[in-house]
Amino acid sequence: MSGRVLLFVDDDLDVRDAFGDLLEFAGWTVAHAADGLEALAWLAANEPPDVILLDLKMPRCDGYEFRTRQLADARLRAVPTVVFTADANVDGADAPTLGGAQLLRKSASFAELAAVLARVTDVER
Repeated sequence: MSGRVLLFVDDDLDVRDAFGDLLEFAGWTVAHAADGLEALAWLAANEPPDVILLDLKMPRCDGYEFRTRQLADARLRAVPTVVFTADANVDGADAPTLGGAQLLRKSASFAELAAVLARVTDVER
């Protein structure tokens, strides 16, 4: 993969397809994973991406478990992660549980998503 690489972890194929297409149009190379286990397998086989876009509620390995495993891995802990969720119950109080990941609602506009991705990849890398 070349250019800016984003790993999009979400069990909703429609969400991955819709936002993935927009992200690719904006210049990102997008890798997709349907849950945390697929994401961990992708990460084991590839160089770390520039950013991870992570849903929380997924089968097999949810976003919380993924973040726990990501933060325990010295190779992956510095990868900027944006939690991208529709769960209205997740807020800033969850930041310690999520290892300080940036939080963004799925109701955000694509412009807001693009701005957050630009900010976390510029500031955290």
